[in-house]
Amino acid sequence: MIKLLKYMRPFSLLIFLIIFLMVGMAIAELYLPIILADMINNGMMLGDSAYVLKKGVLMLVVAIASSSFSILGALLSAKAALGFGRDVRNHIFTRVSSYSIEEFDKIGTASLITRTTNDVTQIQTAIVMMLRFMIYSPIMCVGGLIMAHSVDTGLSVILLFMIPAMLIFIIIMAKYVMPLFTKIQQFVDKLNLVLRENLTGVRVNRAFNRQRHEEKRFDDANRDLTELAIRVNRIMAFIHPVVMLFMNATAILIIWFGGFRISAGDIQIGDMVAFLQYAMLIMFSIIMVTMMFVMIPRAQASAVRINEVLESEKESLADGTMLTAKADGAVEFRCVTYRYSGASEPALKNISFTAAAGETTAIIGGTGSGKSTLVNMIPRFFDAESGQILVDGVDVREQPIAELRKKLSAVPQTAALFSGSAEDNIRFGSEDAAAEKIKSAAEVSQADSLIMESEISRGGANLSGGQRQRLAIARALAREAEVYIFDDCFSALDFKTEAELRGGLKRAIASKTRIVVAQRISTIIDADKIVVLNDGEVAGIGTHRELLKTCQVYCEIARSQLSEEELSDER
Repeated sequence: MIKLLKYMRPFSLLIFLIIFLMVGMAIAELYLPIILADMINNGMMLGDSAYVLKKGVLMLVVAIASSSFSILGALLSAKAALGFGRDVRNHIFTRVSSYSIEEFDKIGTASLITRTTNDVTQIQTAIVMMLRFMIYSPIMCVGGLIMAHSVDTGLSVILLFMIPAMLIFIIIMAKYVMPLFTKIQQFVDKLNLVLRENLTGVRVNRAFNRQRHEEKRFDDANRDLTELAIRVNRIMAFIHPVVMLFMNATAILIIWFGGFRISAGDIQIGDMVAFLQYAMLIMFSIIMVTMMFVMIPRAQASAVRINEVLESEKESLADGTMLTAKADGAVEFRCVTYRYSGASEPALKNISFTAAAGETTAIIGGTGSGKSTLVNMIPRFFDAESGQILVDGVDVREQPIAELRKKLSAVPQTAALFSGSAEDNIRFGSEDAAAEKIKSAAEVSQADSLIMESEISRGGANLSGGQRQRLAIARALAREAEVYIFDDCFSALDFKTEAELRGGLKRAIASKTRIVVAQRISTIIDADKIVVLNDGEVAGIGTHRELLKTCQVYCEIARSQLSEEELSDER
């Protein structure tokens, strides 16, 4: 957790004020027993009402000052901790935004959500406790011991035995509990994952009547978390009464031996009362430390998880510095090989082809042949294991990522929409796009009717698959780019709509580089170049007619989709 404390630097002034307030509060509380002893010894025991009133007013003033310091300290502590939480969340979000897809998948969406919310909250709470009690409690312990010793040396021997015994007990409990808090956060991750999968996949669950199965999964994850949390809370619940037992035993011993010392004339009643007050203040400060031990182990576990996000072993994609001299939008793959982390075989092997500006280059192949992986390497969602990917004649790894992605406009395989209007979703591709550009993009993608639709729910859940794809295509067209990538985004369109859309694309972005990933032959039949993938390798490159004559893999795909009459006509 020490690594994360650097985010407290902007709040240095607040921390200084909190320290000042906590010191003032501790001094005020340490002064009260002295006043009380004086009032008992020189006022109450002598029957001097005026002296008692005078000291009582002084005690009231000191108590009000102590309370004021406490309130202000709590307010400033909360302000500093909340500011710290805000800054850490911002850094986590910024760091995750720069992740490569591999890094993102390694930690997982559910865990990242938990780390950004629950884990940060745990640390925030611990910081509030630390700012108040980590300063106040040591002062009270040390100051209380000094003052108690000054009141009566003989009774101080009791504290020398009881306080170390209590601290040893707390330390042993903390060492046992800390690993359990790490497990709790892992179980929170698991619960979050199951819940998220159920919420996003509710239609699939119902379609296959798997509600009972998913309920059991959730119950199992929930039970694991609950049982561990109960186990930890039982331990923490055991700590509190034991600490109270130490406190009460200390009070009994002080009163017992104090009575003997009073009867022997060694101390006065007021001194014994003051000593008892100091002992209770010391023990109370230790109880507050105990409360911190409830929070700090869990905060430490959360801090480790947050540091894993901020300091992941694999660095984010290096940002190049070379700017391209030309801007024709040509994309070239040169002997590119890529292997997913932990995979035994490469997903892509020795891929080479060129997608020229003003042409449509299509990528086709069976399921799992590497089509989406290939196009995702152009914007550097993945980096090649070997070989080069060039845009405008320069390796993508040598170009600044921001500049590279400005040249690209992509439609992902799964259309991701956001809550809001259809126009807002289209404008997401280019915030400063003119209304005419938005309208033109919607018309080309056959989504112009959707602009008049009501608000779109999160993920476009209130739209059909074809409507979501058309909006996603319109969003890509609203962005001025050199290269347009369409990753199997025509699959939910009927043949008539698809044909009209393809015709519109040719007219709207005729001079641009167009890369189309498709499963259907009809989608790419008019492409200028078709790259056929099979098990991550190029099985053939050419036009539709050429591939029917030269590529066995393409012929098999064509035979599965086209009639014999259509095949014979094409040949």
